[in-house]
Amino acid sequence: MNGSYKGDVTAKECWSVLAETPDALLVDVRTTAEWSYVGVPQLAPLGKAAILQEWQSFPSMAVDPDFASKLAQRIESEGGTPDTPVFFLCRSGVRSIASAVALTQAGYANCFNVLDGFEGPPDEEAHRGRLAGWKAEGLPWVQK
Repeated sequence: MNGSYKGDVTAKECWSVLAETPDALLVDVRTTAEWSYVGVPQLAPLGKAAILQEWQSFPSMAVDPDFASKLAQRIESEGGTPDTPVFFLCRSGVRSIASAVALTQAGYANCFNVLDGFEGPPDEEAHRGRLAGWKAEGLPWVQK
């Protein structure tokens, strides 16, 4: 389907791999504002923490041209390698695909997109976080 990153997983599948695979990492590519106002995945029950690395910065929403190299350095500093499973999460699953592609192109073999992201699509009342994604799946998260 995508041809340029390893594949897509649900939030629950991501959680399971994070729990079962010691070197697996979660990278939240949303903006600082989103982390502050919407919340972040809570991986403390797994003895881990999500890597927070903006793909785009608010308010310009310009893509960070050094995203992959900065993230590769962070992964290496945490003991990761180009074979480490890396899961990417954004609001709804769009920026996370682009960031998974970027890290794959930088030589990382196991990059995955988390389908529906942290909040998922809007419901009939235009509210996110109810239909699909990390929050809707009931996975741990905290307000930062």
